[in-house]
Amino acid sequence: MSIQATTRRQKYSNYLQRADAPYYLMIGALTFLSALGIVMVLSASSVVSLQQSGSTYSIFFKQLLFFVISVLILLLVSHWKTRIWDRVTRLSLLLSLLVLCLPLVPGLKLTVNGNTNWIHFSGFTMQPSEFAKIGLILWCAGQLRKFDETVEHRSALRHISFVLVGTVPVLALILKGGDLGTTVIILGIISTMLFVSGLPVRHFIVLGALAVLGVVGMVAVAPYRLHRFAAVLNPFAPSVYKLAGWQPAHSVMGLASGGLFGVGLGASRQKWGNLSEAHTDFIFSVVGEELGLLGTLVVLFLYAALIYGIFRTAMQTKDLFARYACAGIGAWLMMQVIVNIGSDIGVLPVVGVTLPFISYGGSSLIANFLGIGYVLNVSRRDPRVKSAIKSRKKS
Repeated sequence: MSIQATTRRQKYSNYLQRADAPYYLMIGALTFLSALGIVMVLSASSVVSLQQSGSTYSIFFKQLLFFVISVLILLLVSHWKTRIWDRVTRLSLLLSLLVLCLPLVPGLKLTVNGNTNWIHFSGFTMQPSEFAKIGLILWCAGQLRKFDETVEHRSALRHISFVLVGTVPVLALILKGGDLGTTVIILGIISTMLFVSGLPVRHFIVLGALAVLGVVGMVAVAPYRLHRFAAVLNPFAPSVYKLAGWQPAHSVMGLASGGLFGVGLGASRQKWGNLSEAHTDFIFSVVGEELGLLGTLVVLFLYAALIYGIFRTAMQTKDLFARYACAGIGAWLMMQVIVNIGSDIGVLPVVGVTLPFISYGGSSLIANFLGIGYVLNVSRRDPRVKSAIKSRKKS
């Protein structure tokens, strides 16, 4: 290895060790993911947009509007004082339960792919559970901090009960709408937060077993979910291909046809009717078809950088509440990426989960930016990061 290459490697290695590295990693990854998302929504939605409105740009312009709103929210919340976040946290569980009750209001409820956890008004649709995720994360972070600071005689049961009391009603309202995907993601979020807060690993075996039994029970009572699990084994099987296997089968076909470099931006064939959710749940398949294996690897690298930055921020902060909240946000995005991409490549059943920052969807995009805004807020409060930002502005 040459001296120049060695020096370059040491430079990048030293950069990752800097206190401000997570902050700039998150901003960089978020910028590229968002830009890619805007472009891919334009490409993936053009067909269905033309069918619905007569214009290939109608869905794209909506997403662009959501993106502008999301950026404004990020800029606002990333500069909030700690006292504002404390006020939001005190109300976060109540607000989460209230927004989850909106689909129960007559005239607002909307059913999408069997899930009744959507609402619609004035030509827009919203998924309240996306905002309930961030609300529940903030509330659980507050509860875990309270547990650390006030409880002397600790036990695993008491530890879990501190977050379970608020998580159960949230999950009950989500399950009432039939949303198994969001349920699984929330269970992953809570488990990660409990782990970071010090719950011994051995207790996760019991919790995992109970979660698996619950998921199996929900699958067993819903035939369409059984079809989705059967489609994982072989989506091309005649018994499921034209049912639950159609979407994952054509998703895999799209990814396989992309090759190394893809068929070209905008040239996807699967979006022409075969993937009805090409711009939402299956946008990763369109990325693979149009941009190839290299495009999908870039996406995975950007997610890895973003999630790494979030967890590094959680590790660096001395504020217990911020540590638990950042860990929950990191787990939320990581779980959502795993579930979405796992569905698209055919190793997990399709549960209707969007790909963060890339899939079309206003409520998902705004909620994701709100979560990242909080993590950036935590990072900016670090004196070392604050000093590095000031130095960069002066230079």
